This record gives sequence, structure tokens and C-alpha cells, in this order.
Amino acid sequence: MDIQQLSDKVQHNCHISDARHAGNYTLCVYLLKMREFYRWEHQYAFSEKLSTENIGNWLNQREALWDEIENEDYHRLPITSAEHDPFDSDSINQQLLAQNLVYSAGYGVKDKPHFFLAELEKKQQVNDYTIYISGRELARDLTSPPAMSQHKTIYIRRESFKRLIWERTDEWRWNKPENAMARAIRCYDFDNDLENALASMTDNELDAAVLHEIGEIQAGEQLSGWHQMMADISFTQAEIMARAVRDHYADTLHTLPTLIENNNQASIHFYFANLTNMRKHIFPSLMTAYERWCENKNIDSIQRTVTAAVDHWQNLALQMLALHQNDARQCSVRIETLINNNHI
Repeated sequence: MDIQQLSDKVQHNCHISDARHAGNYTLCVYLLKMREFYRWEHQYAFSEKLSTENIGNWLNQREALWDEIENEDYHRLPITSAEHDPFDSDSINQQLLAQNLVYSAGYGVKDKPHFFLAELEKKQQVNDYTIYISGRELARDLTSPPAMSQHKTIYIRRESFKRLIWERTDEWRWNKPENAMARAIRCYDFDNDLENALASMTDNELDAAVLHEIGEIQAGEQLSGWHQMMADISFTQAEIMARAVRDHYADTLHTLPTLIENNNQASIHFYFANLTNMRKHIFPSLMTAYERWCENKNIDSIQRTVTAAVDHWQNLALQMLALHQNDARQCSVRIETLINNNHI
């Protein structure tokens, strides 16, 4: 197997995806993502200061490449004596496991395709779930989701998680507000040992990511027709709101109960530090419970809120699916109204 040829093909597909979807981001988010993509591509350490001039030149070259390839079809991947459809992750991984490599392809927010090829760090079974934990990444796109699931297969990307944590902690250091991220950071020695602190935080959050992905799968088993609904409401406010509802369902079903049971305080702080504005907006009682826990150290406030919310998010998701089934073309506005009327 020619690993370099395979890596180049996967990276080219990543470039095609970026060429088609990079415009989905706001300018500020786009520039931040490109800066960290440049860091990854050139293998700079997190502590190294990047040259603005060099990034600017690289950015111009990358956008020129995107202009050339935007309309190309995704390339089939050469593995041993056959070529594989780039979205056939299962078949590709059957060929790659002997090489200690792992591959994944799927769709993310706004139907953006994501591809990655990485060194396989560990494969494990947890009940019915196959979990791949990857290490050094050989090919990736502009957005590198740290965790993804397909059917009962979960992909956890250590390098992407470490990069995500670096971005979040680096952003916090600009103003150092006293918030959930500050509390999460204080669980580690970032001031005196950045690299080891990043590694320790990454290890802890990998476990939390597995919990979320299992919750996603369990939620998906109850939500038949979800992916079609999401495809039909892409690029609408309803899509963002629907993702928030499903995330809350997955997390109240599995993630948060397990973090609470394990008393994993660092991960609980990090969880709340990374809640999106939409998720906070539709579930304000959860943030209230978190702030109460920070004050009185009694985790029961979060536990009661989580336990009471599971059925709410499941029922809301099922109602959204019913609206989609009744009128797929016009359901977006109705879904928005439904969610706006059901904050808890």
C-alpha cells in the first residue's frame, strides 16, 4: 500500500470540501480556522508564534488552489489493488487496520463533507460500539471535528481534540474572564507546563467525547428519519436549533449522567465552557443549575435538572420529526416556532 499516495488523495478531497464550504464561516471564524490549519500543516508547536506575512502568502495560495478544484468530483481512494468510494469508511478501514491507520468520511454542519486519515492509536469495543481513537493526522480538512459517529462506530481524534483545547484555552487567555473555561483550566497546570497540561486535559476530554457520541447513537436509535429532516432544513435557523435539541437529548440521556456519576469535575466545567449560545438559549435552567453547583458544590442541582429534561428533549425531537413528515418543504419555520415555545 502506498501510504503517501493515499494520504495525498484524502487531502485533495479535503481541499475540494473546503473549496465548496469555506464560505459558510464568518470572516473572523474563517481566519482563525485558517491560522490553526496553517499551524497543523506546517507542524508548528502550539507555543510558537506564527508569521502573519507567511500565513497571508499561504492563504492566497490555498484560495487559488480552491478556485481550481472547487468543481472537481471527490476522488476515489487507491488502496492495495482496488479503488474505493471516498465515503465508504467501513470498507476502507478493513484494508487500513493492518497498517495501523484509520479513515473516516461523513457529513457535518450544513452538509459539509469531512475526511480524515490518521495513525490508529487504539481500537476498542464498548458494548455494541466500535471506537477508533486516532493519533497523528495525515490528512484533514479545515474543520476537524474531534469526535464523530456513524451507525455504531465512533471516531475520536486525539490530535483534533488537543488542537480544539488549545484554541479554547488560547482564546480564554485574551481576557481571562471568570467563567466555566477558567474553572476547567485551573484543574491543570497551564501556567508552568503547557504541553503536559494540554496532554492531560486531552486525555480527560477524550473520555467525555466517547460518552457524548454514545449518547448521540442512543438518541439516533429513537429518532428515525432525523438525517433526512436535517438535509431538508439545511442552511436555516431550524437546522442550528435542531442540532442543539439533539445534542441536549444525547447529553441528558448519557453524557452528563455519567460525568456526574464519575464526579469528573474538570470535564463538567469544560462541558459547560463549550456549550453553544443556542444550547444555552433553549436550556437556560441547565446553566442556572451549573452556576448553583459552582457556588454550593452540590452536584444534585445539575443532576435533578438533567433527569427532568431527558423526556422533554426526546419529545421535542419527535415533534420536530412529525412536523417534517407532515410537510418537509415548509417545516423549517414550524420547527423554529416549536423550539422557541419550549425552552426549559
